[in-house]
Amino acid sequence: MAGKYLLDYAFIKVDYSYLYLTVKIFRIMSVRVRFAPSPTGFLHIGGLRTALYNYLFARHHQGTYVLRIEDTDQSRYVEDAEQDIIESLEWAGIQIDEGPHKPGTFGPYRQSERKELYLHYAQQLIEQGDAYYAFDTTDEIEEMRDRLKKSGNPSPKYDSITRQSMKNSLTLSQDQVQEKLKNGDEYIIRLKVPRRETVKFEDEIRGIVSFDTAGLDDQVLLKSDGMPTYHLANVVDDHTMEITHVIRGEEWLSSAPKHMLLYKAFGWEAPTMAHLPLIMSPSGGKLSKRKAETEGIPVNTKDYRFGHYEPEALINFLAFLGWNPGDDSEVHDMNSLCKKFSLDRVSKGGAVFNYKKLMWYNENYVHNRTIEDLLPQVQHLFKVSGVKADDITFLEMVLALLHERVSKVNEFVPMGRFFYEAPTDYDEKALKKWNDQSVELVQSFTGRLVTIADQEFTAAVIKQALEATVEAESVGFGKVMMPVRIALSGQGFGPDLFPAMELIGKTDCLERLESAVQRLG
Repeated sequence: MAGKYLLDYAFIKVDYSYLYLTVKIFRIMSVRVRFAPSPTGFLHIGGLRTALYNYLFARHHQGTYVLRIEDTDQSRYVEDAEQDIIESLEWAGIQIDEGPHKPGTFGPYRQSERKELYLHYAQQLIEQGDAYYAFDTTDEIEEMRDRLKKSGNPSPKYDSITRQSMKNSLTLSQDQVQEKLKNGDEYIIRLKVPRRETVKFEDEIRGIVSFDTAGLDDQVLLKSDGMPTYHLANVVDDHTMEITHVIRGEEWLSSAPKHMLLYKAFGWEAPTMAHLPLIMSPSGGKLSKRKAETEGIPVNTKDYRFGHYEPEALINFLAFLGWNPGDDSEVHDMNSLCKKFSLDRVSKGGAVFNYKKLMWYNENYVHNRTIEDLLPQVQHLFKVSGVKADDITFLEMVLALLHERVSKVNEFVPMGRFFYEAPTDYDEKALKKWNDQSVELVQSFTGRLVTIADQEFTAAVIKQALEATVEAESVGFGKVMMPVRIALSGQGFGPDLFPAMELIGKTDCLERLESAVQRLG
């Protein structure tokens, strides 16, 4: 790879009686990483974590972050998936240095636009004897597998043994092969995997990893439609784009030996590999879409974007989902994460997706946002919900009362709607605490509110009126406060009651209390 090796330093070593100079050359890599999703659906939360770890590694090393779209599987292509990927990364604060929408010198960045390149290298492998044409039909391959299963082979493969009985350029004569190619017979190109060989490489997370080629099939490299498989395209692209580190999910670890065989066949140096741990479901096993939905965990990044989650919170949470900074700190912005991130602190074992922890992060980030910062977003949300919140001063006071009680920004609307509108119905769970005594207590409290002058209708004075009611009626504080809260807001929870009543105003408070008594009896 061009420009990959640089002279690092020279050092002097003293050995008692004489002095000598040793020059040591270290391999200093201009780090280039890639995030290479397939546009077969919206960006999964696991994909976002992979994208994040690549980004943190690149920025930590002042390297380059490449977005590559692996759209070789045209049958599963989803029209808006690529745009969703780009928008999701932008929303999360992950900045692309090179990609389909930010071209660099290594493009194009969509694999569907690189077909000729893959064909060239596939042909090279055939000429070298490391790959071959396979003309077998689907039926013929299935017949082979059925035959082997019946003979006691539980997992038959197209491999170094079975290929000898199949229809390919290793069993056909050269004239027969050329005739089939000339006639336009359908074919695929397969990797010629050696029968008995150990493939070994060092993974940055898992250490030395080894595979026996006896367990591998002759992987398809080029499909009958001329499109490459993931394996060929992945290796060719990583090499030609000068990718130095491949950081990807554990599910790709089984593909690594095939990639290493390809690097060896081409005579290329393989990039450094790092396979990330799986994201696990709280109930056990991999966090699949089905499990996530069952457990109430949003599975796509889009769900977080439009679900009013804080992007910084999600990023902070995902960073710790398989990695730790080596200390007790938990809250980090993107810059801090970039400075601290290293692959040697990524765990090997799966990381459990703790939704409560995510919400802890989200709540933390919401609470640290200023009222001024929140105003435009919350005002828009009120407007969308049909509530006119044009009085900025009033809205600021509403936000101030609710700020420490919400976990997500969109909670301001349902929790704060009663500041603008009297409740039209009452929460069923809250109504369990409303009884015959509640009516009497509310009426007693209302009688004291009536006597308060309009200009003296403050939180402190309102609190005194409620305390007087509690004392006069010889009941607990909550016996009065809960039915009052229900009457005013329709809810059994919310902000500090007395400042809220001051903000609503005396007239509206009295009307709501009287209405609740009449409606609830």
